[in-house]
Order: sequence, then C-alpha cells, then structure tokens
Amino acid sequence: MLSKIWTAATLGIDAVRIVIEVNAATSNQPGFTLVGLPDAAVREAYARVRAALHNCGFHLPPRYIVVNLSPADVKKEGSGFDLPIAIGMLHAMEFLSEEHVTGRVFAGELSLDGTLAPLRGALSISAAMASDAAVRELIVPEANANEAAAVRGVPIIGARNLPSLLAHLIGHAPIAPAVSATQAETPGDHADYAEVRGQAQAKRALEVAAAGGHNVLMIGPPGSGKTMLAKRLPSILPNLSLHESIVTTKIHSVAGTLPTGGGLLTRRPFRAPHHTISTAGLVGGGSPLRPGEVSLAHHGVLFLDELAEFRRDTLEVMRQPMEDGMVTLARAARTLTYPSRFTLAAALNPCPCGYFNDKRRECICTPPQISRYLSKISGPLLDRIDLQVEVGALTSDEISSLTPAEPSDRIRERVESARSIQQQRFRRSAITCNAEMTARHMRKWCELDAASRRLLVAAIERLGLSARAHDRVLKVARTIADLSALEHIEPAHVAEAVQYRALDRAYFRTG
Repeated sequence: MLSKIWTAATLGIDAVRIVIEVNAATSNQPGFTLVGLPDAAVREAYARVRAALHNCGFHLPPRYIVVNLSPADVKKEGSGFDLPIAIGMLHAMEFLSEEHVTGRVFAGELSLDGTLAPLRGALSISAAMASDAAVRELIVPEANANEAAAVRGVPIIGARNLPSLLAHLIGHAPIAPAVSATQAETPGDHADYAEVRGQAQAKRALEVAAAGGHNVLMIGPPGSGKTMLAKRLPSILPNLSLHESIVTTKIHSVAGTLPTGGGLLTRRPFRAPHHTISTAGLVGGGSPLRPGEVSLAHHGVLFLDELAEFRRDTLEVMRQPMEDGMVTLARAARTLTYPSRFTLAAALNPCPCGYFNDKRRECICTPPQISRYLSKISGPLLDRIDLQVEVGALTSDEISSLTPAEPSDRIRERVESARSIQQQRFRRSAITCNAEMTARHMRKWCELDAASRRLLVAAIERLGLSARAHDRVLKVARTIADLSALEHIEPAHVAEAVQYRALDRAYFRTG
C-alpha cells in the first residue's frame, strides 16, 4: 500500500511542507530504501523508527519499504522526520486508515522506546502550517507544544510518545490542543543602571544608542565598568513587540537554544561570545547551516568584549550584517539568509596594557605596540559604530559615593518615548528606528540649519570623517533631538553627536 504523510522542513527561519511517500510491498527479501536528498541523520531514521515501533508493540510483517521525501530538490536535515516516517509505515501496512492521517502534519524525533524527543524549528513549522488551509492539525513533541502554539491558526497537538499519539489519531484518547502562548510582559531585569556608579557620559551614550538603535564602542582602562555598562543595556531597551518576539524565537528555535518546554521569548537577547569565537560561530555556518551570534542577537544586544582580541578577519565579516540587518550564507548546495538586526556594544582597552591616556597609571606600551593592537579594528568597521565613548577610571569619590544612580526604568521611559516618535515617523516604511535610515530618509528627517551645518563641516575637516561617519553623526543627532522631543536638529545635538566620534582622533590615530 502507498501512504502519503505530511511533514515540514526548515529553510533558514522559515519552513516548507514536505510529503513523505511510503510504499510497503510484499517481498521475499525485506529491505528499506530512503530517497529524496536526505542527510545522515535522516538516513539513520529507519533504525530508530523500527526499534521504536517494536518496543511499542508493533511487530511489522516483512516488507520491502521505499520512502520518498518530496520535493527531492529540498535538502532534508535533522531527526524530525522520524515521526512522519513511522506514521507512514503504519499507514502503509494498514495499522492506520486514511482518515487518521489526512490533513495532519507530523514532526518529531523518536527515541528507541517510542518517546517523542524535541525538535528544532517547531515555531517555524507552526507559522508555515498556519497559513495552509488544508492542514487541520500539527502534531509535535510535547516539549515543543508551547513554542508551536505561539502562532495561531492551526491546532497544535503535543504528543508525549507514540502510543498516546496513536490513541489520539484513532479517537480513543484525544489530546487537547495546546493553548496559544501569549506574550508575557517583560519582567524587570536584575541588572540595573542604578548599580553603576559614576560614568555619566557613558550612560548618556548608551541611552542614545538604545533610543536610536545605534552601535556603541566603549574604550577605557581595565576595571572602569565597560562590561558592567554593556550588560545593563538590555534593561533600557523597549520591550519586544509580538512580531519581534516571534521572529527572535524562530531564530533560537532553529538554533536549538530555546529552553525545553518554553514558549515565546519575551526578553531581548544578550549575546556575549568569547574573543576566540570562529567566523562561522559569529555569523553562522557549519553543516547543517546554523545561525551565528549576530543572528541570535537579533532584536537584542551583541556584546563584544576585548574587541581588539578578536581575529581581524572574524570582525570584518560583521560589516555586511551591521549594514544590512541580515547575513547571507552561500554554499554550493543552497543559500540561506538569517536576520541580524542587533545593537552592537563593544568594549576595548586603549592599548595592550590598558592604561594609555590614563591619568592614574603609566602606560608601558610603545607606539608600535599600540598601533599593532588597534590595527585589528579596520576603518570601515569603525565607521559602522555610531558612538565611541571614553569610559575613564572611577575616582575615589565616585567609588565611595552612597548616592543612588538613576535606575534603568526611568531611562527606559525616555528611550521608549524617543522610539515612539521614530515609529510614528517611519510608520509608512519598513524601518523602525533612526539607525536604519537610508539616504532618502536622512534627506527628509535630518535637515540642518546653517549653524548646525557649519558645525558639522568643521568637525568633518578636523577629524577627517568619512562619508559614512558623516551619516552616522546625522543619525545620532536625530536621535538626540528625539530624546528631547524636538522636531528639528539643533547645533547642540550635532555637537553632542560629534563628541561621540572624538575617539577617531584621540585613539585610532595615535602612534
């Protein structure tokens, strides 16, 4: 008998429906053939499926089984095809009837005892099936039910094991559909700027970065609080919208980093890879292709501590994701695109010893050593960082101060107010914040009066800023004006924005 079972395969953060055809023919020589561009994990499915069926009490008659995964030009990866293959075999051998499988989509990995193990990309599969009118149920492992139910439109059945699923299919013990997950309000972050003493200029720069979605570089000696400041950046970012939460969760789902049994991610990601990370680990790659840290930080913060310790070629591949908000992984077999719209927060010592330009400790580095140390950060990469702020060592008075600093909640209110202005401004376009403005948007929303224009021209000549850096200054000035709820950019806004480029001259032109 020929059986046709629906399942799905993930392509990037999206999914497509796959038809699994199972033909079980009587033969004197039982065997198994699997075709349809499967990877190694899919080719191993028959051994897992046969053992699971046997341990669940199904003693299959000897047959020559052919399984075809259609369409054949789509690469089938992972172990999520175990369950549909098992259901197809039972249907082909008439343990199940046509009405038991019609309109149902199956996805999941089988353990040898018949338990359904979690799979990657359940939310992507759910989103794809929700728009398919022919699908009446999506059946996934119980551990993925909350995640898949986040998208409404198709009933989600979370099955614990094969026997309970079969009882559901034949109607003996129906499984209730999972309740659609709703986005919970983001709880307050335990890391709060109220805990950070001093560093008023750095806090202001991070507030501007959060308000406009800008990248920021903090440079200063060891122990000045760069890491502490960066870790608290998510606490002043606006809460994730439902759409942002779904997209972010999709990325973490296909990467396999979602907590077991969890639903939608409701907090902005904070990723802090070590400086020994590979290029594939940072932007994505591997076999099979998986999203990297730049995509896992989508709609959140990517923190690169000790920026100059990263390999230069690894840093250079970030230029396209930072500019375009997406990363394209091209391989001989296929090309995948992952979103990567993140806020970069980077920290850097000014020299190998860390005390160049420090008034409290003497730097022991020679100019050539400083030059080699900073040469790992190219000019094009630096141009893509909107704000560069110096984080100096704390004074004794700041360290011993008992005066509480401004809490993150209060800063977030100003950030959300500025973001609201930007959302209204860009409501008819695809962008959401000032950092994403194109040249067309800047001509309309970043007009300068004569005084502001003279100030900017003088700064460009004095610092030797590139055309890209010029645009970054304008975008930051627009954000500063938004924080003040002003319609037009004023000279004070341009002056503050230029101040955040001063490190181009102070550090990267030294030695």
